[in-house]
Amino acid sequence: MKSISFVVPADYLNNRIFDLSNSSLNRDNCLLPFSLLKEEFKKHDYDLQTSDIVKPEQADIVLFNEMPKPFTDCIDKSKSYLLLFETDLIRPDNWDFDKHGHFKKIFTWNDKIVDGQKYLKFNFPNELQTTPPDLMERPGFATLISGNKSSRHPLELYSERRKTISWFEKNYPSQFEYYGIGWDYSFDMWFQKLFRKLKILPFLPKSQSACYKGRVDKKIEVLRKYKFAICYENGRDIDGYITEKIFDCFFAGTIPIYWGPQNIANYIPEECFINRIRFKSHEEMYSFLSDLKQNQIVRYQENILNFLNSNSARPFSNQEFAQNIVKGILNE
Repeated sequence: MKSISFVVPADYLNNRIFDLSNSSLNRDNCLLPFSLLKEEFKKHDYDLQTSDIVKPEQADIVLFNEMPKPFTDCIDKSKSYLLLFETDLIRPDNWDFDKHGHFKKIFTWNDKIVDGQKYLKFNFPNELQTTPPDLMERPGFATLISGNKSSRHPLELYSERRKTISWFEKNYPSQFEYYGIGWDYSFDMWFQKLFRKLKILPFLPKSQSACYKGRVDKKIEVLRKYKFAICYENGRDIDGYITEKIFDCFFAGTIPIYWGPQNIANYIPEECFINRIRFKSHEEMYSFLSDLKQNQIVRYQENILNFLNSNSARPFSNQEFAQNIVKGILNE
């Protein structure tokens, strides 16, 4: 059996990236696609192990999860492949095209560079599941689940999440609840980490918001309590950048108010979600949502269910993710 060295962040070494029983790392079963990737390679007599177990120089193939940090020019291009998940909002180094020359092939969601040769397409993987249309059992009107982050990137949507939270808190606090890490304080997570290192965070006043409901362990179970979810990607107008956020809403039968790539309709029917960019203000958005009749909401849920049961949803499955990468590497 041939070997593959999987270069991953330190927390995921010692094959922890494949360990579905690790509750601290495998939140919402996020490690399942990598576990399936390992199984898929095994079908072809390749053993996928993290780079601390099988060293890159000893492996037949080297697979990098994001651009390696620190970067080294010693990467063997003849056997090295790269998975790019993060946008340049979070990982600018991912998109240093001079570094791309060190890899034989690169897998990415980025439609602007996919060419089927050097750059191969993958979508963010999901464990496809469905929730039958319902309405009467949903006590909540709208929610948002996200971490409190920030960015200076011109396409960032972190600030728009905060604006939406503030608007609901001010105008309709009884109609909105939000969850996630970092909202305990009024400043974002970057400053919280800094203040924690300085050992002054516990002494700073926490934000007081009746709308904030804390962290979540199982996102989909929380989403099922609400009719709508504010669902903004980390960045807007980035073609092909469709993460798990909109799919988590779909799996819960919750209608997403979505803001993301301009080409979203190339992948997901427009009747499955409410596009945030159609509204000029929060007032206009809220008015539209509150005026929706029960049968209209159920129709959205039916459209979501039809999409998830169609072949159009399969490219976003964990299985397709694993198969596409194995095929792209082994079928030269």
